[in-house]
Amino acid sequence: VPRNYDPALHPFEVPREYTRALNATKLERVFAKPFLSSLDGHRDGVNCMAKHPKSLSTVLSGACDGEVKIWNLTKRQCIRTIQAHEGFVRGMCARFCGTSFFTVGDDKTVKQWKMESPEYGEEEEPIHTILGKTVYTGIDHHWKEAVFATCGHQVDIWDEQRTSPMCSLTWGFDSISSVKFNPVETYLLGSCASDRNIVLYDMRKSTPLKKVILNMRTNTLCWNPMEAFIFTAANEDYNLYTFDMRFLESPVMVHMDHVSAVLDVDYSPTGKEFVSASFDKSVRIFPVDKGHSREVYHTKRMQHVITVKWTSDNKYILCGSDEMNIRLWKANASEKLGVLAPREKAAMNYNQKLKEKFQYHPQIRRIAQHRHLPKSIFCQIKEQRIMREARRRKELNRRKHSKPGSMPFVSERKKHIVAVVK
Repeated sequence: VPRNYDPALHPFEVPREYTRALNATKLERVFAKPFLSSLDGHRDGVNCMAKHPKSLSTVLSGACDGEVKIWNLTKRQCIRTIQAHEGFVRGMCARFCGTSFFTVGDDKTVKQWKMESPEYGEEEEPIHTILGKTVYTGIDHHWKEAVFATCGHQVDIWDEQRTSPMCSLTWGFDSISSVKFNPVETYLLGSCASDRNIVLYDMRKSTPLKKVILNMRTNTLCWNPMEAFIFTAANEDYNLYTFDMRFLESPVMVHMDHVSAVLDVDYSPTGKEFVSASFDKSVRIFPVDKGHSREVYHTKRMQHVITVKWTSDNKYILCGSDEMNIRLWKANASEKLGVLAPREKAAMNYNQKLKEKFQYHPQIRRIAQHRHLPKSIFCQIKEQRIMREARRRKELNRRKHSKPGSMPFVSERKKHIVAVVK
């Protein structure tokens, strides 16, 4: 019998650790209760949200009836309501210092509001109002300067002190649905147009840099807050595409799991994960380097999720949906909230390491990945799997019965890109 006489090495170390890892994984699924609360008060679907750059507990939301609400997340209450626009609030963003915020709406105006409530007896008035010629569909503020960008028929870059844009950037003729400033290289911005383009601009030049054309329309994009050149685009073809802006020929990763159009995406402050909101009434969390989601959130009452935000302390996710509610979720479903004792913290870290060590064992992997889904999503996933399999079979048959080399292999990443124009 081979013996190991080293007293530090226990003969049953691995089996014991495996049992502990299995138990830890099971307990993680038992304690996974991600839904915290819903903030209700809107009288129409929630169309857009914005985070306060300095205060973790403040969040702003705009609805389809032109109403803007400011929420206190610790009390889970609405602290202020403004009737900002006639028609939809199309977009909103906070100023980088947190003293004011901007909204754009269907009434062709851009309005700047104070973040604090008005004094007793004061009217609820905007600081500035800019009347535009066309409807603005989105707005984003520069991360360091008093400059903001709006999009509609073109991308306009405004100085806060002026009532006409500093410059207008255009490439193509279709309406632009969203515009986002890069948080790292702050003079870069990206926009999504309804002619299936993602266009990148440099504020220091008065011309666009380059654009990538996809098979279907991109609804919005979000820049990675840690890596300057990486951004993720939420597409109509149920996928999300993570691009490196230097190499737009093929995406870094295609994230596939949703079964309907993806409407919004937002990065976690660590830049390692992002959250996406979809028309299929669910919210998913994807690691940046993985093609499938690690988590899916849904409730019976939640309808099409239009907007989603990841809070700046990396702990919570907020999503706004059609049926007038903003929901607050934990970013880590089984995390214990509140103060942790040192022993609890040590036990959690130990369990985490065990789960990482044994994550590829079939039993543990099955338990960790199992999720209950609504019947509609479950059936659609099944249907799409059959369709994908049929397409693959057809391609194999074609390749088998055609001249060698006449049907090239196209990777999943390159399939969805039509062209890159510089």
